[in-house]
Amino acid sequence: MDKRLAKRHKRAVDRAKAKVKVSEPDVRTHEEIEAARAASQSGNVRNDKGGPAPKGISGPRGGGPATGTGSAPKTSV
Repeated sequence: MDKRLAKRHKRAVDRAKAKVKVSEPDVRTHEEIEAARAASQSGNVRNDKGGPAPKGISGPRGGGPATGTGSAPKTSV
């Protein structure tokens, strides 16, 4: 049983090692890196607290009064 588990583990480790993607080094010059940082920082929108603005929030939601269950109101007949 232990031999079987050891072989299974060894195969799993080999598969995991094969899937590892090695990142390529950054070959930009220091000036190019600084220019890219400055360009990305200039486009940031800040909220009132000074932090970055959360994505997907456009402001307060005002849709009118809340509806009940979505069914038609009852009328007396």
